[in-house]
Amino acid sequence: MIIASFLFFTGFVAVATIWLTRKDDHTTSDGFFLGGRSLTFPLIAGSLLLTNLSTEQMVGLNGAAFTYGFAVMVWEVVAVISLVAMALFMLPRFLKNGVTTVPEYLEIRFDHQTQIITNIIFLVAYAGILLPIILYTGATGLIGILDVQGILGLESHAQTLWAIVITVGMIGSFYALFGGLRTVAVSDALNGIGLLVGGFMIAWFGIKALGGGEFLEGIDALAAGNEGRFNSIGGSDSAVPFGTVFTGILLLNFFYWTTNQQIIQRTFGAKSLAEGQKGVLLTGLLKLLGPIYLVIPGMIAFALFAGQDVRPDHSYGQLVNLVLPTVYAGFFAAVMMGAILSSFNSALNSTCTLFSLGLYKSVFRPDADNAQVIRASKIFGWMIAGVAMLIAPLLAGQLNIFSYLQKMNGIYAIPIFAVVLTGMLTRNVPAVAAKVALVAGFIVIACGYFVPPLAVIVDSLHEFHFQGIVFAYLVIMMLVMGEIRPHVATSQQEVAAPIDITPWRYARPAGLVLLAMVLTIYIAFADLSVLEA
Repeated sequence: MIIASFLFFTGFVAVATIWLTRKDDHTTSDGFFLGGRSLTFPLIAGSLLLTNLSTEQMVGLNGAAFTYGFAVMVWEVVAVISLVAMALFMLPRFLKNGVTTVPEYLEIRFDHQTQIITNIIFLVAYAGILLPIILYTGATGLIGILDVQGILGLESHAQTLWAIVITVGMIGSFYALFGGLRTVAVSDALNGIGLLVGGFMIAWFGIKALGGGEFLEGIDALAAGNEGRFNSIGGSDSAVPFGTVFTGILLLNFFYWTTNQQIIQRTFGAKSLAEGQKGVLLTGLLKLLGPIYLVIPGMIAFALFAGQDVRPDHSYGQLVNLVLPTVYAGFFAAVMMGAILSSFNSALNSTCTLFSLGLYKSVFRPDADNAQVIRASKIFGWMIAGVAMLIAPLLAGQLNIFSYLQKMNGIYAIPIFAVVLTGMLTRNVPAVAAKVALVAGFIVIACGYFVPPLAVIVDSLHEFHFQGIVFAYLVIMMLVMGEIRPHVATSQQEVAAPIDITPWRYARPAGLVLLAMVLTIYIAFADLSVLEA
């Protein structure tokens, strides 16, 4: 039954995606990389949500909640602030310039070399950090839900991990490298429905399991089993101390939702600015529901497995395996597979876009036609997918994969976001300042993590505060260089937008409502006494 329902839902998504995208144009750069700039707000919101709601979220964030409690919901709730900023401020500027990638915007604002440096940083980060983590967390989640080792007759956990990583990597590569962005967006939207349903199911059945089959008794048991842990304010011993909300956590969220190519590429494919804004703001509304299925299950697992030797990143899979009725297990495994595929193929599609348009077409073969650019992107994509599949199983020693991901994201997120934001807000900062900031920021944060004398200092500060300090330093440095060697940015020139950039009339009111909801959630669950400890 489990295998049958798994194959049915997985096959349904594949067939439906092929049918819905059968007439798409994959022969041009806009068609392949941006879905022909035809995405409407439901597809944008669905794709944004599922690309984010991947297994590193389902497994990793619930694992963080298992360890640290409700305070880790900051990654979901604070994200809404970033999405509002994306809809009202960043997206209009991106779409007005008709860009395909973030580095392309930096080329317009600064120069060609800035674009190349940013492309290289993105590519190294995606190949060495993002793609392997997606594969590893996905494999870990599936192993916990299904007896994959027994089904496949493998001898060890390590063999099972390798088998799933390779299988998912190959399937995801086919989606990304032969379907283009719209295929990715459609499959994301379909899987997103299943993922939301599945995520709420785990919370529902988990609470009932705590209450001996009764939901209300389960709520009481959840609170009793997490005494003092239902607090939106993180203490000094938390992975997210309250002060870090205003430094690294806020900056990483802003980068992720406004500058991260993997995420915002589908907004570049919007049919119009209004459609893009509606899609981004709808994503913000859905993110407010995130703690229900990305944090509460981890706290349920903490209450259920109290005193047992359960690793945080295994807690979610064990919870699903324990509370989910067998009839739904295959469906949920298919949903998890969809989540893995969604994040993997989205990241791989963005990686190929960055390489083919940012390096191949821009540097190696300026005279290449559309067919050559797309062919080069596919070859490069298979190479990067292979590297990711080799690295993924090596992450098995990490205690909490979500915390590891956020820490490593800072290496490239902080310098790129600093340069993009400074470029948008200023006119006189020169290209040389952007290039220095990109390289210096990358090196300083990497050294702060991995060079022993500096790592001790960073640990004493908390890595998120360290990221905030580096960000402030980079921005100040660029502003000073702008005063010393001022340069009028070329982004002030008129650029013909390829789509209608009339904003959605309700964008600002909707954004204000979302911000008020964020503040309400924080206040409702706040216990400031942890700050006195």
